[in-house]
Amino acid sequence: MPNDHYFSADPAAPATRVQVSFTAAGRELELTASAGVFSASRLDPGTAVLLRKAPLPRRAGTLLDLGCGYGPIAATLAVSAPEATVYAVDVNSRALELVRENAARIGAADRVVPATPEQVPADVRFDEIWSNPPIRIGKPALHELLQTWLPRLAPGGVAWLVVSRNLGADSLAGWLTERGYAVDRHASQKGYRVLSVTRDTD
Repeated sequence: MPNDHYFSADPAAPATRVQVSFTAAGRELELTASAGVFSASRLDPGTAVLLRKAPLPRRAGTLLDLGCGYGPIAATLAVSAPEATVYAVDVNSRALELVRENAARIGAADRVVPATPEQVPADVRFDEIWSNPPIRIGKPALHELLQTWLPRLAPGGVAWLVVSRNLGADSLAGWLTERGYAVDRHASQKGYRVLSVTRDTD
């Protein structure tokens, strides 16, 4: 299906399931992925850089994996911060089903909350937002996505984003700065930049 993307609400591709194994937060994780979901057969290289280079949370709090796919970031956050609640948000219904299954698999079903954007209560604020954002939805949609969720950072909160340099990491950093966020190019590896984004308090 040429119009069937991983950011489709109901992907038409057959749900061909695969197992994806990787090490994060000091633990070997094996998660189930599927066709019709972002990075369906592996840990995406950008996600791998993000999980390797950004400091994983350790304390209780409310965390967000924005554009969660089958849940490698959400699972890593849940393992790293065993007292935190992790919202895993995606528009893709198949992705959310996989997140639910994978959370149970790692013993975190009670702390990982798979949800569409509309299902997240409006009053929830996040201590940290983690995302390998869907750059290929285009700049207008990407900007709208970030303008929706970044204002929901709690006071003192931080967002960790990974973006390919070739797909506009530096221009995105500039756009965020223009909108009043403090952006730090925290790390670069394998063609990706890891950005930390906070509210500019100056």
